[in-house]
Amino acid sequence: MTLAKYILGITLASLALFSCDNSESLQQYLVDKQDDDKFLKVDLATSLLQNENNNLTQEEKDILATVKKINVVAYPLKGENTTDYQTEKDKVKSILAEEKYKTLLKMGSNNRGATLKYIGEEDAIDELIVFASDEERGFAVFRLLGDKMRPDKMMKLMNSIDNGDINIDQLSGIGDILSMGTDSSATKK
Repeated sequence: MTLAKYILGITLASLALFSCDNSESLQQYLVDKQDDDKFLKVDLATSLLQNENNNLTQEEKDILATVKKINVVAYPLKGENTTDYQTEKDKVKSILAEEKYKTLLKMGSNNRGATLKYIGEEDAIDELIVFASDEERGFAVFRLLGDKMRPDKMMKLMNSIDNGDINIDQLSGIGDILSMGTDSSATKK
């Protein structure tokens, strides 16, 4: 009986060692940065994004209901932290290079850019990640957790944001760091 327990113990320990993934997950990275003062952090439930006076259609409400939570971590670039900035940026890029994160969209230039990645199926996304960086301002990681989110439907929500139907005040500090896409020089090439 003792030999069986010993063999079972070794087998379980071996399985644990071989199944361990030494790479850091995006979730763990975001959790680790919660207490780091170099980062700006926002975690919010999507229910907080709705205005009292919103004019969302039922379809837009249904789309918003597929998003459960939003995590944002941003690293503002300041003169004294350029080495740490590059180290942290490289960590995020390494995490997002893992096979489980599928690329949906990449855009930008050498100095600024954004990558849209996801986990799940293209028509049923469970996690949507936006990694945006600007070599003069810093980087930000936006992580949307949901249930069967669809990229085509998410684009409809962008119109609601433009119309002011979705309250993004909680994200304004992060948006000021990286105003990707709002700079007119970025679109003119």
